[in-house]
Amino acid sequence: MDLFLKQSDFSDLSCDKVKEICQSCTKCQLSQGRTKVVFGHGSIPCDLMLIGEAPGADEDLQGLPFVGRAGKLLTQILESVGINRPYDIYIANTVKCRPPENRAPLAQEQEACWPYLQAQIFQFVKPKIILLAGAPAVKAVLKIEEPMTKIRGEWKKLPGTDIDVMPIFHPAYLLRNPRKDKGSPKWLTWQDMQEVKNALNFIHKVRELNAS
Repeated sequence: MDLFLKQSDFSDLSCDKVKEICQSCTKCQLSQGRTKVVFGHGSIPCDLMLIGEAPGADEDLQGLPFVGRAGKLLTQILESVGINRPYDIYIANTVKCRPPENRAPLAQEQEACWPYLQAQIFQFVKPKIILLAGAPAVKAVLKIEEPMTKIRGEWKKLPGTDIDVMPIFHPAYLLRNPRKDKGSPKWLTWQDMQEVKNALNFIHKVRELNAS
């Protein structure tokens, strides 16, 4: 059965209860080395959600997603188009515990964590738009293995749903590629985020018209 169509393991539980269960989870080996579970952070429900690959060292210590150098850059990128953390976006990862040495999460680890992410998407956040930051997040959620340089900025659909999805470069990749000239990763991300903001504005305008 398609993961996106399968009923959540936590369908009758509140977000706080699912978070509590997640904090004591031992379903995969990542639980053995964590300091804190990094469940997610932001407004619920929320039109915009970002899913990264995994917590890093700073996230593991603080229990919050995207709080290190890459997280600070992400905040700046969002604010540059008028998207404010934590009010305008909910942020999570494909896995809730830090992989050793910041390696990419394994498929079986992402699968073990999937029920938590599934609950976040469909029960609590209910986003209209999802940003997938980096190739591991794209592979886990969309089952696509094409290079990020090819698929970033392309609108997709979350399988089996009407939720719009856009792959974007991970902020850590932008830190390793700091150029801002036309065609650079940072320049391309700026174009992508402007398009995302325009899509959000359209969603908000339609909602206002329907309410009037």
